[in-house]
Amino acid sequence: MIGPEERPDLEPEISEERELSEPPQYRVVLHNDDYTTMEFVVYVLQTVFHKEETEAVQIMLLVHRNGSGVCGVYTAEVAETKVSLVHDMARKHGYPLKCSMQEV
Repeated sequence: MIGPEERPDLEPEISEERELSEPPQYRVVLHNDDYTTMEFVVYVLQTVFHKEETEAVQIMLLVHRNGSGVCGVYTAEVAETKVSLVHDMARKHGYPLKCSMQEV
């Protein structure tokens, strides 16, 4: 039997070390509407985005005053999940709250 030492062409290839890159990040954004209550937006921010009450109120006021506000920055899968959770919660409570994700 011929071993690898006798067949240099059978030696395992040593691959060059590849640089690992960070996955793309996405902002999750809430959008203002004329129907969703401020209290519900704060509730969503605390429940889905795990914000303390003070930060949740600040983000809610940004949404109210500016038309939208960033809730956080996440990988694509996490951002998609959070957008879906917001839409599900809003629909369940009868609100048209819109949430989207934007690549950073």
